[in-house]
Amino acid sequence: MSLKEHVYSVLIVSASESFNQNVLKFLPEATYSPLSYAKSINEAQRKVVERFYDLIIINSPLPDDFGAKFAIDTSNNSPSVVLLFVRSDNYEDVYDKVYDFGVFTVKKPLPEQSVTQALDFVKATRERLRKMEKKKVSLEEKMMEIKIVNRAKWTLINSLNMNEDDAHRYIEKQAMDRCVSKREIAEEILRTYK
Repeated sequence: MSLKEHVYSVLIVSASESFNQNVLKFLPEATYSPLSYAKSINEAQRKVVERFYDLIIINSPLPDDFGAKFAIDTSNNSPSVVLLFVRSDNYEDVYDKVYDFGVFTVKKPLPEQSVTQALDFVKATRERLRKMEKKKVSLEEKMMEIKIVNRAKWTLINSLNMNEDDAHRYIEKQAMDRCVSKREIAEEILRTYK
């Protein structure tokens, strides 16, 4: 058992009350909270627009749609991890359609141990996606800093007739001397000369 405690928001998309009750026993509140329910794809689509869910569990078929297209769309357009339960006789066809989109497909009925294992796979995938999101944000911030620093260098070149190396050194030295980031110095330069 991991020492790290993560909590996952869950949307259960199912028209079957018995399925909901069976799945609920695998979702302790300490790990899975809050739990939301949708009885149709239309209701699930509204809920996904309203808020983000770490995990989306779909019990297909649903009254208004089978659920595979919703699973694909959700997996493609958000960092939510989707677990799609399908009847054994549909499994191969559905799996072939959703596999490339990162949707986890599970045959039902399912032994309890397999449900626990599937949820463990889904949680591990969500953690991996969470780390990738953080790296992406970090890279975007770094790229933005580079753009701002470059604009400030060109401002110094145009306003103070510095060459590029001198402008770069000036920004670095100011940042070191004042114990602030190069971005802060660059933003100051841009405010001063614009």
